[in-house]
Amino acid sequence: MSRQDPDVIDSVEKAFRVLETFSAEHPSLTVSEAAELTGLSRATARRILLTCVRLGFAEVDDRRFRLLPRVLRLGYGYLASLPIWDRAQPHMRRLADEVRESCSAATLDGGEIVYVARVPANRSMSIVLNVGSRLPAYPTSMGRVLLAALPPDALREHLAAVALEPLTPHTITDPGELEKELDRVRERGYALVDGEREEGVRSAAAPVRDGSGAVIAAINVSANAGRVSVDELREHQVPLLLRTADAISRDIGFVPAP
Repeated sequence: MSRQDPDVIDSVEKAFRVLETFSAEHPSLTVSEAAELTGLSRATARRILLTCVRLGFAEVDDRRFRLLPRVLRLGYGYLASLPIWDRAQPHMRRLADEVRESCSAATLDGGEIVYVARVPANRSMSIVLNVGSRLPAYPTSMGRVLLAALPPDALREHLAAVALEPLTPHTITDPGELEKELDRVRERGYALVDGEREEGVRSAAAPVRDGSGAVIAAINVSANAGRVSVDELREHQVPLLLRTADAISRDIGFVPAP
């Protein structure tokens, strides 16, 4: 058990650190690479990877380890434990049909958003996302809705820990400017982002609330900038987005104040 916390098992914590290292940038890893990326010893990384192979979560070929579909059981357990997304899908599908653009839902995980539901548009988009995809929170519309909902202390801690990188020429990288933008998101009840994570992609997002009124997720609509202007996004799509977010929230128990 952990010397810092007797209720934490060190070996389990290290195993999850290794599993989280696999990504689009690192679809396969050698023992040395896993050790370097996690800060673990080569011996520890090797034992964890071989245990994953034994349990069917990974395979090894020519000293490179890759995850297997069995690992999806871990993520599916989370989604299956939240039936709200079954209720959200019809609302999201209706919105996607109305605006003829993709509609997604995401939650906050540290400095990233994680997609938990998605209804793609019948149009071509340069960005390909699916359930389980992760994006940085600060330059995305859903991320800003979720960050704006954090308590002040948690938000300050988050902004101090995250590197605000210029992903495009339009990305807000100044913490003070980002805080002001989050204030505006909080005041108007939605976020609108124009080409800050990917040039040519515009999106708007709104919060989804549970029965206590807490923001538990965000939904958005995304569109190609050449097809949808900022004014059209704000004036036509945002009202439909807000209506959809409210409908989902009410379906899972949220009751607006009279």
